[in-house]
Amino acid sequence: MEEDQKYLRRAIALAKRGMGWVNPNPMVGAVIVKNRRIIGTGYHAFFGGPHAEINAIENASESVKNATLYVTMEPCSHQGKTPPCTEQIIRTGIRRVVAGMKDPNPLVNGNGLRMLAEAGIEVKSGIEEAAVLKMNEHFVKYIVTGLPFCTLKTAMTLDGKIATIENASKWISGEDSRRYVHELRQKYSAVMAGINTVLYDDPLLNIRRVQKKSKDPLKIIVDSTGKIPLEANVLKINPQLVIIATTEKIKITKKQDLERMGVQVLICPGKDGKVDMGYLMVSLGKMGIDSVMLEGGSTIAFSALMDGVVDKVICFIAPKIIGGADAPSPVGGAGLPGMDDAIGVKDWKFRKMGSDILIEGYKKMSSLPQRR
Repeated sequence: MEEDQKYLRRAIALAKRGMGWVNPNPMVGAVIVKNRRIIGTGYHAFFGGPHAEINAIENASESVKNATLYVTMEPCSHQGKTPPCTEQIIRTGIRRVVAGMKDPNPLVNGNGLRMLAEAGIEVKSGIEEAAVLKMNEHFVKYIVTGLPFCTLKTAMTLDGKIATIENASKWISGEDSRRYVHELRQKYSAVMAGINTVLYDDPLLNIRRVQKKSKDPLKIIVDSTGKIPLEANVLKINPQLVIIATTEKIKITKKQDLERMGVQVLICPGKDGKVDMGYLMVSLGKMGIDSVMLEGGSTIAFSALMDGVVDKVICFIAPKIIGGADAPSPVGGAGLPGMDDAIGVKDWKFRKMGSDILIEGYKKMSSLPQRR
């Protein structure tokens, strides 16, 4: 058991190298062990590329016959962008397969392990399952529900403000926290912000990591009436990566101007004068977007929480006090009337991030997501 855990942990570490490159597929790592020696390793490096198991087999320093394959997720048994991994595993003569967890994809979900067992291969699953599940929480929600995993990210002062009374917000959080945000963005398929964030902060919403290769996420701006300036920073670099989520209130000339720039304009139904966030998430899921990091501001945060689209909350708290009765807080909107109505956060943890405190947890759900 301890030996299985050791090699699965190595496979998990390998899997994380694919972070941000394999969406909407899961991060998967594989280790091949023979005579208690690692003879091959691999991971899923990019969407559409060879799977971890195949890379590990091809990288093996000797024959994998009678070896044990450790893989973070059950090998696939269906034809997708690549052939079924189970077929090649069976052909190689691997004797034993240990998987971190079953693949929740309805096209697999135990079929891969069953096919291996029927071919005479010893199979085992559920080793380091909690770690594998957390690593692939985006994939698991998306493949089961068809909806993106949504994380609400905020940064506030000790007195609960995200900007001053004049809407100045640079910088509330410290340098270490801001650097970590760019690491977070790499994990997600898309970054989302409300129009007020664009008007007040004019962010780029891209990824800037020192000496690390990155891929810019899709940038989704929720703008119910089409206020976004055509010269906004978010539109200057790769406008084809920008989605403006708006309503029928947008002027047709503005919609045409944005589309000529390469921006995708998504018309959504309105809800209380705002974009219907539930409809938006369904639409993004249909586009193959498996994960969204919602970065601001307070109005869109409240709408997202009320529409039930938030799964996780990440909050940076800076040791600063700015005051102001009218200074915005992380979550605005109409608010909730009583403490019994408060939205709970579970499984939360905190740690120091430079001079700041980072708190993260999961929104309590009244019911499990329904299958699509």
